[in-house]
Amino acid sequence: MTNQTMVTEFTLLGIPETGGLENVLLFLFSTLYACALLGNLLILIAVTSSPRLQTPMYFFLGNLSIFDLGFCSTTAPKMLSYLSGQGGGISFRGCVVQHFFYHCLGCTLCFLYTVMAYDRFVAICFPLRYTVIMNHKLCCALATGTWMSGCVHATILTALTFQLPYCGPNEVGYYFCDMPAVLLLACGDSSAAQRVGFTNVGLLSLICFFLIVVSYTRIGISILKIRSTKGRQRAFSTCSAHLTSIICVYGPIIIIYLQPSPSPLFSAIIQILNNLVTPTLNPLIYSLRNKDVKIALRHVFLKRCLSLESK
Repeated sequence: MTNQTMVTEFTLLGIPETGGLENVLLFLFSTLYACALLGNLLILIAVTSSPRLQTPMYFFLGNLSIFDLGFCSTTAPKMLSYLSGQGGGISFRGCVVQHFFYHCLGCTLCFLYTVMAYDRFVAICFPLRYTVIMNHKLCCALATGTWMSGCVHATILTALTFQLPYCGPNEVGYYFCDMPAVLLLACGDSSAAQRVGFTNVGLLSLICFFLIVVSYTRIGISILKIRSTKGRQRAFSTCSAHLTSIICVYGPIIIIYLQPSPSPLFSAIIQILNNLVTPTLNPLIYSLRNKDVKIALRHVFLKRCLSLESK
């Protein structure tokens, strides 16, 4: 190792098997990224500005918008940069930072969906005690716990990945610094890091998904016990947006894990669905199916228009 030069910069090769489609992908992903930023910002504005949305459910929805903003911004800017012809170079530290925030926010989102499922479980199964159980302190503690858990998870994976020596080559065969793609370039034995990383990510996703399934099973049983049709519809409507969002996240993950040896292109498509498409769809799912959010947004824009007219 004394005669080898350590890598100071990586080169991202982009999405596999998409040569010649750079302009099409640039337009598509730019549009998705802009919609994700705009939609989540609108949700965040609605939640923070409307007094009627100061409830646990919308508190976690606001957190989801923050995480979606950060999650899509972790990989999209660099991807759009090399699609526009500016090159795929990224410094070693930049690769470390991108890897950390990708797994930190991804883990945080996973825990947040679980917390949101628990919130809906309490709301449906214990409606009279909902405000007592889901008090402000508990909500803040759960939100802080998701952040801390994501940081711990990302720190472990990042340490496992970048404690190994990298002395060349430096071409990452992917569109961002993900653990499997980077470990292929390590000069040392990366088998232990790969096993721990795969087990950590897979086990975490499985536990969260199991808890979500348990919560919604209990919710489904409680909804079936409601006698009135209107009551059942109202209870289901409070969970439908969150359930749709969970399907959008865990559906692609389950599909890719069922593949014994997925192709690089297929893996990239699944990652893009999670990194870019889901953050774009979440604001649509929660705003189009939620009257309170739409009313809050109307009030925000109405106040803004009136303030502009008064000036």
